[in-house]
Amino acid sequence: MTVAELLSRISSRELTEWAAYEQLTGPLGGRRGDIQAAIIAATVANSQRSRGRRAEPADFLPRWGRPRVMTPEAMWAAAVQATTALGGTITATPE
Repeated sequence: MTVAELLSRISSRELTEWAAYEQLTGPLGGRRGDIQAAIIAATVANSQRSRGRRAEPADFLPRWGRPRVMTPEAMWAAAVQATTALGGTITATPE
């Protein structure tokens, strides 16, 4: 809903109280679920690692916004890296 619709349903005071509540308890709604899932994902990743950088929950949080623009060469390199990391082989070359 729009801000005008929200303010027609609740008072500015109530909205302020909800904002204060969220400051005390953490995010409400979908963002909280994302954070909880990221904590679990980081815990699982860290339990399976042998060396290297320790995973943090922030590594698993979705990053919304504009997607990164990749050149065709960068896309090919990423595909090759993912394929070899998963034990696959490259049978074609980029055109």
